[in-house]
Amino acid sequence: MPALVLLGAQWGDEGKGKATDLLGGSVDYVVRYQGGNNAGHTVVVGDQKYALHLLPSGILSPGCTPVIGNGVVVDPAVLLSELSGLNERGVDTSKLLISGNAHLITPYHQTIDKVTERFLGKRKIGTTGRGIGPAYADKINRVGIRVQDLFDESILRQKVEAALHDKNQILVKIFNRRAISTDQVVEEYLGYAEQIKDYVADTALVLNTALDEGKVVLLEGGQGTLLDVDHGTYPFVTSSNPTAGGACTGSGIGPTKINRVIGILKAYTTRVGAGPFPTELFDADGDALRRIGGERGVTTGRDRRCGWFDAVIARYATRVNGLTDFFLTKLDVLTGWERIPVCVAYEIDGKRVEELPYSQTDFHHAKPVYETLPGWSEDISKAKTFSDLPKNAQAYVKALEEMSGAPISAIGVGPGRTET
Repeated sequence: MPALVLLGAQWGDEGKGKATDLLGGSVDYVVRYQGGNNAGHTVVVGDQKYALHLLPSGILSPGCTPVIGNGVVVDPAVLLSELSGLNERGVDTSKLLISGNAHLITPYHQTIDKVTERFLGKRKIGTTGRGIGPAYADKINRVGIRVQDLFDESILRQKVEAALHDKNQILVKIFNRRAISTDQVVEEYLGYAEQIKDYVADTALVLNTALDEGKVVLLEGGQGTLLDVDHGTYPFVTSSNPTAGGACTGSGIGPTKINRVIGILKAYTTRVGAGPFPTELFDADGDALRRIGGERGVTTGRDRRCGWFDAVIARYATRVNGLTDFFLTKLDVLTGWERIPVCVAYEIDGKRVEELPYSQTDFHHAKPVYETLPGWSEDISKAKTFSDLPKNAQAYVKALEEMSGAPISAIGVGPGRTET
């Protein structure tokens, strides 16, 4: 049975948690394949609201096995806290599997992240300060610590000492901070070993065996396409690959085993953190989208920047991910607007551009070219089929589908699990 990928088609916060939760009842495994607790998914089940940061959304589906893949960076304190919170609410977390090859976030990663952002001042990236970037940097520099290292004290100590050799020099001599103790880090992290050992597995083997047995595997991305370190609005990006290619490297599943890639697309556009955003609104419409859409970061608590739908980035997401279809979310938020602008192209130096410019300079100077579509005032939260939507809402969806380059297979008309 082939695997499927579900990912964000904008700058994240598109509603991936809801989409994963909806599919969770029909899949056997849900896998987080990149990112860390800088990502946040909100899932509403009945009158219960769950904010997930590190755990896959499939953990809320009783028949599903949630997996943290090798491409994820794991803060063990956050992991255990999140598991404890779910257990207290009656959620069974015993099926969770964690890749032994996943890298760990340590206190020195968090410290480096925060002091570096502060040092950058106006040039800061807008990171969450949770140590994600420094942990990935250590991974690439081959001085990272993996989950499996928790079970060998000698190796753990050697790796922490090696990592802190340079980092303490930087913290003390450049940032005027205290050096971090190797003993303190090792002692803390050895304490996590016993607590997580029953979850750790060779997840790549587990997932490939499951696929060979005809089971369904859903690969769930964090953040979004435009935050991809290779394909996003660099340098205002995350430190991993949320795009479809990252699903393979972050899970250990080969590309020939994936046959569907679903992009989650909000009916308007939002962004958290710094970086270019052509359709961003600074007026009453932007405030209304933020208020009605509840646009506040699940992980950061920061207000999201809001703007009209951008078909240029949607087309780009279709192209770089090989999207087979879209799940359009939060269509209900647009109810009440008499006219709804949609960005169909950019104007750069007086020229019309219909594809995302590869040049960072050009994208910073891109001005949106809008077409305006008629809005609707009817309540759509009870709609169960496409024909239940008002004619103008149907026309809006069809226009977005045509502009984006892939069919829209599902539409969110409210935050609840059934409001789709």
